[in-house]
Amino acid sequence: MGDNIGASAPSDEGYIKEQDRLLPIANVGRIMKQILPPNSKISKEAKETMQECVSEFISFVTSEASEKCKKERRKTVNGDDVCWALGTLGFDDYAGPLKRYLHRYRELEGDRANQERISNSEEREFEPSSSSYRTEASTDFSKV
Repeated sequence: MGDNIGASAPSDEGYIKEQDRLLPIANVGRIMKQILPPNSKISKEAKETMQECVSEFISFVTSEASEKCKKERRKTVNGDDVCWALGTLGFDDYAGPLKRYLHRYRELEGDRANQERISNSEEREFEPSSSSYRTEASTDFSKV
């Protein structure tokens, strides 16, 4: 009975299941392994601890960004809001690199969208239009 201190019952309003609150532990473990030497092992306890920490960090930053959006009467939190929140919360060392990453990401997305537009317009030039197909199909060849 006393084991569930602070736990919400499923019928409580605002209840969030732990699996929905935390990042998947497999993803956390994969990220942790990327920085370690190849044959390193990570304990389950270490993964769970990191899972709690990163999930809490993301919630903390997102909450700050969300408050900014509410004050500005916006419903969508964007990358700029997250960068602003990081700076406001004192994570300036992360805000700068994230701003640069976001800028580069947007450049690449713009380039990709332009390439798709060009590719689509080139495809349309070489496809027979449906109206010319109908015209050719309705031609009376008995007079030829």
